[in-house]
Amino acid sequence: MSIDERGPAVARTASPPVPARRQAPGPARAVVVIAPMVLTIALGLWGIRRKNSMWGDESVTYQLAHRDHSQIWRTAQHVDLVHALHYSVMHEIFGLFGGGLLTLRLPSVLAMSVAAAGVGLLGLRLAGPRAGLLAGLVLPLLPQVQKYAQEGRSYAMVCALVTWATYALVVSVPHRARWRWAVYGCTMLLACLLHEFAVLALVAHGVTLAVSRVPRPVLRAWSVAAAGVVAGLLPLAIYSAGQSGQVAWIGGPVSLPGLLAVAVVGVACARAPLGVRGPVRLSALALPILLLPGLLLLIVSPVKPLFVDRYVLYSSVGFALLLGAWMDYIHRWQPSSRNSWVAAVVVLAALVPPSLSLRTPQSRSTDVIAIGATVREEGRPGDGLLYLSGRHRIWTEANPEDTRFLTDLALAQDPASSNTLAGIELPAQDIAARMLEFDRIVAVRDPAGAHSPTNPQEKAKTSTLRSHFREYGTTHVNGARVTVYVRDHGLSPKAGPGSDGPGDGVG
Repeated sequence: MSIDERGPAVARTASPPVPARRQAPGPARAVVVIAPMVLTIALGLWGIRRKNSMWGDESVTYQLAHRDHSQIWRTAQHVDLVHALHYSVMHEIFGLFGGGLLTLRLPSVLAMSVAAAGVGLLGLRLAGPRAGLLAGLVLPLLPQVQKYAQEGRSYAMVCALVTWATYALVVSVPHRARWRWAVYGCTMLLACLLHEFAVLALVAHGVTLAVSRVPRPVLRAWSVAAAGVVAGLLPLAIYSAGQSGQVAWIGGPVSLPGLLAVAVVGVACARAPLGVRGPVRLSALALPILLLPGLLLLIVSPVKPLFVDRYVLYSSVGFALLLGAWMDYIHRWQPSSRNSWVAAVVVLAALVPPSLSLRTPQSRSTDVIAIGATVREEGRPGDGLLYLSGRHRIWTEANPEDTRFLTDLALAQDPASSNTLAGIELPAQDIAARMLEFDRIVAVRDPAGAHSPTNPQEKAKTSTLRSHFREYGTTHVNGARVTVYVRDHGLSPKAGPGSDGPGDGVG
Protein backbone atom coordinates (compact mmCIF):
# COMPACT_ATOMS: atom_id res chain seq x y z
CA MET A 1 0.00 0.00 0.00
CA SER A 2 1.38 3.40 -0.92
CA ILE A 3 1.97 5.89 1.82
CA ASP A 4 -0.92 8.11 0.80
CA GLU A 5 -3.44 5.41 -0.05
CA ARG A 6 -6.80 6.16 1.45
CA GLY A 7 -8.27 2.73 2.13
CA PRO A 8 -11.30 1.01 0.55
CA ALA A 9 -13.68 2.84 -1.76
CA VAL A 10 -16.62 2.32 0.59
CA ALA A 11 -14.85 4.26 3.31
CA ARG A 12 -14.19 7.08 0.90
CA THR A 13 -17.78 7.43 -0.14
CA ALA A 14 -18.87 7.56 3.51
CA SER A 15 -16.35 10.26 4.38
CA PRO A 16 -17.33 13.93 4.60
CA PRO A 17 -16.47 16.04 1.60
CA VAL A 18 -12.99 17.51 1.65
CA PRO A 19 -12.96 21.27 1.13
CA ALA A 20 -11.14 22.68 -1.83
CA ARG A 21 -7.85 24.46 -1.32
CA ARG A 22 -8.23 28.15 -0.75
CA GLN A 23 -6.04 30.86 0.59
CA ALA A 24 -6.42 31.12 4.35
CA PRO A 25 -7.49 34.55 5.60
CA GLY A 26 -5.01 36.66 7.53
CA PRO A 27 -6.67 36.18 10.95
CA ALA A 28 -6.63 32.40 10.54
CA ARG A 29 -2.94 32.44 9.66
CA ALA A 30 -2.19 34.61 12.69
CA VAL A 31 -4.10 32.28 15.01
CA VAL A 32 -2.36 29.08 13.83
CA VAL A 33 0.98 30.78 14.44
CA ILE A 34 0.36 32.68 17.66
CA ALA A 35 -1.75 30.17 19.62
CA PRO A 36 0.78 27.27 19.36
CA MET A 37 3.65 29.63 20.19
CA VAL A 38 1.89 30.96 23.28
CA LEU A 39 1.03 27.46 24.51
CA THR A 40 4.58 26.22 23.92
CA ILE A 41 6.13 29.15 25.75
CA ALA A 42 3.69 28.77 28.65
CA LEU A 43 4.47 25.06 29.00
CA GLY A 44 8.17 25.73 28.55
CA LEU A 45 8.30 28.34 31.31
CA TRP A 46 6.26 26.17 33.67
CA GLY A 47 8.80 24.63 36.06
CA ILE A 48 11.70 25.47 33.77
CA ARG A 49 14.23 25.46 36.62
CA ARG A 50 13.24 21.93 37.70
CA LYS A 51 13.89 22.88 41.33
CA ASN A 52 17.33 24.22 40.42
CA SER A 53 18.56 20.93 38.97
CA MET A 54 20.78 20.28 35.96
CA TRP A 55 21.55 16.93 34.38
CA GLY A 56 24.87 15.72 32.97
CA ASP A 57 24.45 16.62 29.29
CA GLU A 58 23.21 20.08 30.18
CA SER A 59 26.25 20.47 32.42
CA VAL A 60 28.50 19.80 29.43
CA THR A 61 26.70 22.53 27.47
CA TYR A 62 26.96 24.88 30.42
CA GLN A 63 30.69 24.30 30.89
CA LEU A 64 31.74 24.40 27.24
CA ALA A 65 29.59 27.42 26.42
CA HIS A 66 31.46 29.34 29.09
CA ARG A 67 34.74 28.75 27.25
CA ASP A 68 35.74 31.07 24.41
CA HIS A 69 35.35 30.06 20.77
CA SER A 70 38.98 28.99 20.37
CA GLN A 71 38.72 26.71 23.40
CA ILE A 72 35.45 25.24 22.13
CA TRP A 73 37.06 24.49 18.78
CA ARG A 74 40.19 22.94 20.35
CA THR A 75 38.03 20.79 22.61
CA ALA A 76 35.92 19.71 19.64
CA GLN A 77 39.06 18.36 17.96
CA HIS A 78 39.11 15.65 20.63
CA VAL A 79 35.53 15.21 21.74
CA ASP A 80 31.92 16.31 21.08
CA LEU A 81 32.53 17.79 17.64
CA VAL A 82 28.90 17.11 16.69
CA HIS A 83 27.74 19.68 19.27
CA ALA A 84 30.44 22.30 18.67
CA LEU A 85 28.14 24.68 16.76
CA HIS A 86 25.57 24.53 19.54
CA TYR A 87 28.20 25.33 22.16
CA SER A 88 29.32 28.31 20.09
CA VAL A 89 25.75 29.58 19.79
CA MET A 90 25.22 29.18 23.53
CA HIS A 91 28.51 30.97 24.22
CA GLU A 92 27.14 34.04 22.44
CA ILE A 93 23.82 33.78 24.27
CA PHE A 94 25.60 33.53 27.62
CA GLY A 95 27.65 36.56 26.68
CA LEU A 96 24.50 38.58 26.04
CA PHE A 97 22.21 37.40 28.83
CA GLY A 98 24.44 35.76 31.45
CA GLY A 99 25.07 32.10 32.10
CA GLY A 100 22.36 30.85 34.43
CA LEU A 101 19.81 28.05 34.30
CA LEU A 102 17.19 30.22 32.63
CA THR A 103 19.60 31.37 29.94
CA LEU A 104 20.65 27.75 29.40
CA ARG A 105 17.09 26.56 28.73
CA LEU A 106 15.20 29.54 27.33
CA PRO A 107 16.67 29.10 23.81
CA SER A 108 15.13 25.62 23.69
CA VAL A 109 11.75 26.96 24.83
CA LEU A 110 11.79 29.64 22.15
CA ALA A 111 13.04 27.23 19.49
CA MET A 112 10.24 24.79 20.25
CA SER A 113 7.69 27.60 20.09
CA VAL A 114 9.00 28.42 16.61
CA ALA A 115 8.65 24.74 15.71
CA ALA A 116 5.03 24.75 16.92
CA ALA A 117 4.30 27.79 14.76
CA GLY A 118 5.82 25.99 11.77
CA VAL A 119 3.67 22.94 12.41
CA GLY A 120 0.61 25.17 12.53
CA LEU A 121 1.47 26.70 9.16
CA LEU A 122 2.14 23.28 7.64
CA GLY A 123 -1.23 22.04 8.83
CA LEU A 124 -2.89 25.22 7.57
CA ARG A 125 -1.38 24.84 4.11
CA LEU A 126 -2.05 21.12 3.76
CA ALA A 127 -5.36 20.65 5.58
CA GLY A 128 -6.91 23.99 6.47
CA PRO A 129 -6.97 26.44 9.41
CA ARG A 130 -8.54 24.17 12.02
CA ALA A 131 -6.19 21.28 11.24
CA GLY A 132 -3.24 23.66 11.41
CA LEU A 133 -4.33 25.07 14.74
CA LEU A 134 -4.91 21.61 16.22
CA ALA A 135 -1.58 20.28 14.93
CA GLY A 136 0.27 23.29 16.31
CA LEU A 137 -1.38 22.81 19.71
CA VAL A 138 -0.70 19.05 19.76
CA LEU A 139 3.07 19.45 19.36
CA PRO A 140 3.83 21.21 22.68
CA LEU A 141 1.51 18.83 24.55
CA LEU A 142 3.58 15.76 23.60
CA PRO A 143 5.64 14.63 26.64
CA GLN A 144 8.86 14.24 24.65
CA VAL A 145 8.50 17.75 23.27
CA GLN A 146 7.82 19.16 26.73
CA LYS A 147 10.93 17.40 28.00
CA TYR A 148 13.40 18.69 25.44
CA ALA A 149 11.85 22.13 25.26
CA GLN A 150 13.30 22.57 28.75
CA GLU A 151 16.80 21.22 28.15
CA GLY A 152 19.94 23.16 27.40
CA ARG A 153 20.84 21.01 24.40
CA SER A 154 20.47 21.36 20.64
CA TYR A 155 17.46 19.10 20.05
CA ALA A 156 14.73 21.76 20.21
CA MET A 157 16.70 23.97 17.82
CA VAL A 158 17.12 21.06 15.41
CA CYS A 159 13.39 20.36 15.63
CA ALA A 160 12.59 23.99 14.78
CA LEU A 161 14.97 24.04 11.81
CA VAL A 162 13.68 20.74 10.41
CA THR A 163 10.10 22.01 10.78
CA TRP A 164 10.80 25.17 8.83
CA ALA A 165 12.87 23.34 6.25
CA THR A 166 9.86 21.09 5.76
CA TYR A 167 7.65 24.15 5.32
CA ALA A 168 10.14 25.55 2.80
CA LEU A 169 9.96 22.22 0.94
CA VAL A 170 6.17 22.29 0.75
CA VAL A 171 6.16 25.90 -0.44
CA SER A 172 8.89 25.26 -3.01
CA VAL A 173 7.11 22.37 -4.79
CA PRO A 174 4.45 24.48 -6.58
CA HIS A 175 6.52 27.64 -7.01
CA ARG A 176 9.87 26.09 -8.02
CA ALA A 177 11.77 29.35 -7.46
CA ARG A 178 15.48 28.77 -6.99
CA TRP A 179 15.71 31.03 -3.97
CA ARG A 180 13.09 28.94 -2.19
CA TRP A 181 15.14 25.80 -2.72
CA ALA A 182 18.21 27.69 -1.50
CA VAL A 183 16.32 28.59 1.70
CA TYR A 184 15.32 24.94 2.08
CA GLY A 185 18.89 23.71 1.62
CA CYS A 186 20.44 26.26 3.97
CA THR A 187 17.89 25.55 6.71
CA MET A 188 18.42 21.79 6.43
CA LEU A 189 22.20 22.21 6.45
CA LEU A 190 22.06 24.33 9.59
CA ALA A 191 19.92 21.67 11.27
CA CYS A 192 22.44 18.98 10.27
CA LEU A 193 25.38 21.00 11.54
CA LEU A 194 23.64 21.32 14.90
CA HIS A 195 23.10 17.55 14.97
CA GLU A 196 24.12 15.12 12.24
CA PHE A 197 21.06 12.90 12.49
CA ALA A 198 18.90 15.72 11.17
CA VAL A 199 20.05 14.42 7.78
CA LEU A 200 17.55 11.60 8.22
CA ALA A 201 14.80 14.19 7.74
CA LEU A 202 16.34 14.83 4.33
CA VAL A 203 15.72 11.17 3.49
CA ALA A 204 12.11 11.53 4.65
CA HIS A 205 11.67 14.56 2.41
CA GLY A 206 12.96 12.60 -0.57
CA VAL A 207 10.46 9.82 0.09
CA THR A 208 7.68 12.41 0.36
CA LEU A 209 8.48 13.84 -3.06
CA ALA A 210 8.79 10.39 -4.61
CA VAL A 211 5.44 9.26 -3.21
CA SER A 212 3.81 12.53 -4.23
CA ARG A 213 5.01 12.01 -7.83
CA VAL A 214 6.06 15.60 -8.22
CA PRO A 215 7.34 16.74 -11.65
CA ARG A 216 10.92 15.96 -12.60
CA PRO A 217 12.08 19.59 -12.34
CA VAL A 218 11.00 19.56 -8.70
CA LEU A 219 12.88 16.33 -8.03
CA ARG A 220 15.89 17.79 -9.77
CA ALA A 221 15.77 20.97 -7.67
CA TRP A 222 15.43 18.97 -4.47
CA SER A 223 18.30 16.70 -5.49
CA VAL A 224 20.58 19.71 -5.99
CA ALA A 225 19.59 21.13 -2.59
CA ALA A 226 20.01 17.74 -0.91
CA ALA A 227 23.43 17.28 -2.51
CA GLY A 228 24.45 20.66 -1.14
CA VAL A 229 23.32 19.65 2.35
CA VAL A 230 25.24 16.37 2.20
CA ALA A 231 28.36 18.08 0.85
CA GLY A 232 28.21 20.67 3.63
CA LEU A 233 27.72 18.01 6.29
CA LEU A 234 30.34 15.58 4.98
CA PRO A 235 33.43 17.13 6.63
CA LEU A 236 31.69 17.14 10.02
CA ALA A 237 30.52 13.56 9.52
CA ILE A 238 34.00 12.36 8.57
CA TYR A 239 35.80 14.04 11.47
CA SER A 240 33.16 13.15 14.06
CA ALA A 241 33.30 9.49 13.02
CA GLY A 242 36.63 9.38 14.81
CA GLN A 243 34.83 10.34 18.02
CA SER A 244 32.35 7.45 17.91
CA GLY A 245 33.32 6.61 21.47
CA GLN A 246 31.05 9.48 22.48
CA VAL A 247 28.04 7.27 21.75
CA ALA A 248 29.54 4.11 23.23
CA TRP A 249 27.11 4.44 26.14
CA ILE A 250 24.20 3.64 23.79
CA GLY A 251 23.47 -0.05 24.08
CA GLY A 252 21.08 -2.72 25.10
CA PRO A 253 17.66 -3.47 23.65
CA VAL A 254 15.46 -0.58 22.58
CA SER A 255 12.06 -0.31 24.24
CA LEU A 256 9.74 -0.81 21.29
CA PRO A 257 6.19 -0.65 22.73
CA GLY A 258 6.08 3.14 22.88
CA LEU A 259 7.60 3.51 19.41
CA LEU A 260 5.15 1.01 17.96
CA ALA A 261 2.21 2.72 19.64
CA VAL A 262 3.13 6.08 18.11
CA ALA A 263 3.68 4.47 14.70
CA VAL A 264 0.33 2.66 14.82
CA VAL A 265 -1.53 5.83 15.83
CA GLY A 266 0.20 7.78 13.06
CA VAL A 267 -0.60 5.20 10.39
CA ALA A 268 -4.20 4.95 11.60
CA CYS A 269 -4.61 8.72 11.38
CA ALA A 270 -3.11 8.73 7.88
CA ARG A 271 -5.82 6.37 6.61
CA ALA A 272 -8.45 9.07 7.04
CA PRO A 273 -8.95 11.61 4.21
CA LEU A 274 -6.82 14.32 5.74
CA GLY A 275 -6.95 17.75 4.19
CA VAL A 276 -7.07 18.94 0.63
CA ARG A 277 -5.45 17.39 -2.41
CA GLY A 278 -2.41 19.12 -3.77
CA PRO A 279 1.15 18.52 -4.94
CA VAL A 280 2.07 17.19 -1.48
CA ARG A 281 -0.53 15.50 0.69
CA LEU A 282 -0.34 15.82 4.45
CA SER A 283 -0.03 12.07 5.05
CA ALA A 284 2.68 11.76 2.40
CA LEU A 285 4.64 14.45 4.22
CA ALA A 286 3.98 13.52 7.85
CA LEU A 287 4.34 9.73 7.78
CA PRO A 288 7.93 9.64 6.46
CA ILE A 289 9.03 12.25 9.02
CA LEU A 290 7.33 10.29 11.77
CA LEU A 291 8.58 6.82 10.82
CA LEU A 292 11.74 6.91 8.74
CA PRO A 293 14.35 8.64 10.96
CA GLY A 294 13.78 6.35 13.92
CA LEU A 295 13.41 3.29 11.70
CA LEU A 296 16.73 3.95 9.98
CA LEU A 297 18.50 4.27 13.33
CA LEU A 298 16.88 1.06 14.55
CA ILE A 299 17.99 -0.79 11.41
CA VAL A 300 21.66 0.00 12.06
CA SER A 301 21.42 -0.54 15.82
CA PRO A 302 22.23 -4.28 15.75
CA VAL A 303 25.58 -3.34 14.19
CA LYS A 304 26.15 0.00 15.95
CA PRO A 305 23.61 1.09 18.59
CA LEU A 306 22.60 4.64 17.69
CA PHE A 307 18.92 4.97 18.49
CA VAL A 308 18.07 7.58 21.12
CA ASP A 309 14.66 9.22 21.00
CA ARG A 310 15.99 12.76 21.33
CA TYR A 311 18.17 12.31 18.24
CA VAL A 312 14.99 12.19 16.16
CA LEU A 313 12.84 14.53 18.24
CA TYR A 314 11.71 16.21 15.03
CA SER A 315 9.69 13.06 14.26
CA SER A 316 7.13 14.55 16.64
CA VAL A 317 6.33 17.06 13.90
CA GLY A 318 4.90 14.27 11.74
CA PHE A 319 2.86 12.89 14.62
CA ALA A 320 1.43 16.32 15.49
CA LEU A 321 0.43 16.96 11.87
CA LEU A 322 -1.31 13.60 11.56
CA LEU A 323 -3.13 13.85 14.87
CA GLY A 324 -4.20 17.46 14.30
CA ALA A 325 -5.53 16.73 10.82
CA TRP A 326 -7.30 13.61 12.07
CA MET A 327 -9.05 15.60 14.80
CA ASP A 328 -10.11 18.10 12.16
CA TYR A 329 -11.52 15.22 10.10
CA ILE A 330 -13.46 13.90 13.10
CA HIS A 331 -14.89 17.36 13.74
CA ARG A 332 -16.06 17.63 10.14
CA TRP A 333 -17.56 14.16 10.29
CA GLN A 334 -19.30 14.61 13.67
CA PRO A 335 -19.26 18.36 14.39
CA SER A 336 -21.38 18.14 17.54
CA SER A 337 -20.15 14.82 18.91
CA ARG A 338 -19.98 14.78 22.68
CA ASN A 339 -17.62 11.79 22.50
CA SER A 340 -14.96 13.96 20.86
CA TRP A 341 -14.99 16.42 23.72
CA VAL A 342 -14.93 13.63 26.30
CA ALA A 343 -11.96 12.03 24.53
CA ALA A 344 -10.10 15.35 24.44
CA VAL A 345 -10.64 15.88 28.18
CA VAL A 346 -9.48 12.32 28.95
CA VAL A 347 -6.30 12.75 26.88
CA LEU A 348 -5.48 16.08 28.50
CA ALA A 349 -6.05 14.58 31.96
CA ALA A 350 -3.76 11.67 31.07
CA LEU A 351 -1.00 14.13 30.11
CA VAL A 352 -1.00 15.84 33.52
CA PRO A 353 1.02 13.20 35.46
CA PRO A 354 3.88 12.94 32.92
CA SER A 355 3.92 16.72 32.54
CA LEU A 356 4.31 17.14 36.29
CA SER A 357 6.96 14.41 36.45
CA LEU A 358 9.05 16.00 33.69
CA ARG A 359 9.48 19.10 35.83
CA THR A 360 11.16 17.29 38.73
CA PRO A 361 14.89 16.58 39.15
CA GLN A 362 14.13 12.86 39.15
CA SER A 363 12.94 13.04 35.53
CA ARG A 364 16.60 13.09 34.42
CA SER A 365 19.27 10.49 34.98
CA THR A 366 21.53 12.82 36.95
CA ASP A 367 21.38 16.07 38.88
CA VAL A 368 24.85 17.59 38.86
CA ILE A 369 23.83 20.52 41.07
CA ALA A 370 22.67 18.10 43.77
CA ILE A 371 25.81 16.00 43.33
CA GLY A 372 28.05 19.05 43.73
CA ALA A 373 26.10 20.22 46.78
CA THR A 374 26.45 16.79 48.37
CA VAL A 375 30.21 16.80 47.78
CA ARG A 376 30.40 20.21 49.44
CA GLU A 377 28.35 19.03 52.43
CA GLU A 378 30.20 15.74 52.94
CA GLY A 379 33.68 17.11 52.38
CA ARG A 380 35.81 19.07 54.78
CA PRO A 381 38.45 21.64 53.86
CA GLY A 382 41.61 19.74 53.02
CA ASP A 383 39.92 16.44 52.17
CA GLY A 384 40.89 14.56 49.06
CA LEU A 385 38.45 14.26 46.16
CA LEU A 386 38.30 11.24 43.88
CA TYR A 387 36.16 10.46 40.85
CA LEU A 388 35.39 6.83 40.03
CA SER A 389 35.74 7.10 37.07
CA GLY A 390 37.50 10.26 35.94
CA ARG A 391 34.80 11.10 33.39
CA HIS A 392 32.46 11.82 36.31
CA ARG A 393 34.47 14.97 37.00
CA ILE A 394 32.03 16.83 34.75
CA TRP A 395 29.38 16.30 37.46
CA THR A 396 30.96 18.90 39.73
CA GLU A 397 32.48 21.27 37.18
CA ALA A 398 29.31 23.35 36.78
CA ASN A 399 29.91 25.03 40.16
CA PRO A 400 33.61 25.10 41.12
CA GLU A 401 32.71 26.44 44.58
CA ASP A 402 31.46 22.96 45.53
CA THR A 403 34.97 21.52 45.35
CA ARG A 404 37.00 24.65 46.07
CA PHE A 405 38.35 23.43 49.44
CA LEU A 406 38.97 19.84 48.34
CA THR A 407 42.04 18.45 46.54
CA ASP A 408 41.37 16.55 43.32
CA LEU A 409 43.79 13.69 43.87
CA ALA A 410 43.94 12.38 40.30
CA LEU A 411 43.89 15.63 38.35
CA ALA A 412 47.00 16.63 36.39
CA GLN A 413 45.42 19.29 34.14
CA ASP A 414 41.94 20.78 34.50
CA PRO A 415 39.30 20.42 31.74
CA ALA A 416 39.46 24.01 30.47
CA SER A 417 43.23 24.26 30.13
CA SER A 418 43.49 20.75 28.65
CA ASN A 419 40.64 21.38 26.18
CA THR A 420 38.82 18.26 27.37
CA LEU A 421 35.53 17.53 29.10
CA ALA A 422 36.94 15.85 32.21
CA GLY A 423 40.58 16.92 32.38
CA ILE A 424 43.77 14.87 32.22
CA GLU A 425 44.69 12.58 35.10
CA LEU A 426 48.04 11.73 36.68
CA PRO A 427 49.82 8.42 36.09
CA ALA A 428 48.52 5.54 38.18
CA GLN A 429 51.43 5.44 40.64
CA ASP A 430 51.16 9.18 41.32
CA ILE A 431 47.44 8.88 42.03
CA ALA A 432 48.05 6.10 44.54
CA ALA A 433 50.82 8.08 46.24
CA ARG A 434 48.66 11.19 46.57
CA MET A 435 45.78 9.18 48.00
CA LEU A 436 48.02 7.90 50.79
CA GLU A 437 48.76 11.47 51.87
CA PHE A 438 45.14 11.95 52.98
CA ASP A 439 43.17 10.56 55.90
CA ARG A 440 39.79 11.40 54.36
CA ILE A 441 38.74 11.05 50.75
CA VAL A 442 35.38 12.00 49.23
CA ALA A 443 34.66 9.71 46.29
CA VAL A 444 32.05 10.30 43.57
CA ARG A 445 30.82 7.32 41.57
CA ASP A 446 27.80 6.02 39.69
CA PRO A 447 24.57 5.32 41.60
CA ALA A 448 24.90 1.53 41.49
CA GLY A 449 28.25 1.82 43.23
CA ALA A 450 29.80 -0.70 40.87
CA HIS A 451 33.12 0.38 39.41
CA SER A 452 34.99 -1.79 36.93
CA PRO A 453 38.47 -0.35 36.34
CA THR A 454 39.23 -0.01 32.67
CA ASN A 455 42.65 1.64 32.78
CA PRO A 456 45.66 1.82 35.13
CA GLN A 457 44.48 5.03 36.79
CA GLU A 458 41.11 3.58 37.70
CA LYS A 459 42.71 0.36 38.93
CA ALA A 460 45.05 2.37 41.13
CA LYS A 461 42.15 4.29 42.68
CA THR A 462 40.16 1.17 43.43
CA SER A 463 43.02 -0.94 44.76
CA THR A 464 44.32 1.86 47.00
CA LEU A 465 40.89 2.47 48.49
CA ARG A 466 40.40 -1.24 49.09
CA SER A 467 43.82 -1.74 50.70
CA HIS A 468 44.23 1.39 52.81
CA PHE A 469 40.79 2.92 53.37
CA ARG A 470 37.40 1.89 54.59
CA GLU A 471 34.01 3.27 53.64
CA TYR A 472 32.71 5.46 56.42
CA GLY A 473 29.45 6.78 55.00
CA THR A 474 27.58 7.07 51.71
CA THR A 475 25.05 9.63 50.57
CA HIS A 476 22.75 8.71 47.69
CA VAL A 477 21.90 11.51 45.30
CA ASN A 478 20.12 11.55 41.95
CA GLY A 479 22.57 9.96 39.52
CA ALA A 480 25.49 9.33 41.87
CA ARG A 481 26.77 8.10 45.21
CA VAL A 482 29.06 10.27 47.29
CA THR A 483 31.14 8.23 49.73
CA VAL A 484 33.52 9.32 52.49
CA TYR A 485 36.52 7.03 52.94
CA VAL A 486 38.86 7.15 55.94
CA ARG A 487 42.25 5.58 56.59
CA ASP A 488 42.23 2.48 58.75
CA HIS A 489 44.60 3.97 61.32
CA GLY A 490 43.55 6.55 63.90
CA LEU A 491 40.15 7.74 65.12
CA SER A 492 37.47 7.87 62.46
CA PRO A 493 35.97 11.31 61.92
CA LYS A 494 32.28 11.84 62.28
CA ALA A 495 30.26 11.03 59.19
CA GLY A 496 28.69 13.88 57.28
CA PRO A 497 24.96 14.57 57.20
CA GLY A 498 22.86 12.16 55.20
CA SER A 499 25.39 9.33 55.51
CA ASP A 500 24.30 5.72 55.65
CA GLY A 501 26.82 4.91 58.36
CA PRO A 502 29.97 2.77 58.39
CA GLY A 503 30.52 0.27 55.63
CA ASP A 504 33.21 -1.83 54.03
CA GLY A 505 34.90 -1.96 50.68
CA VAL A 506 34.55 0.06 47.54
CA GLY A 507 30.92 -1.05 46.78
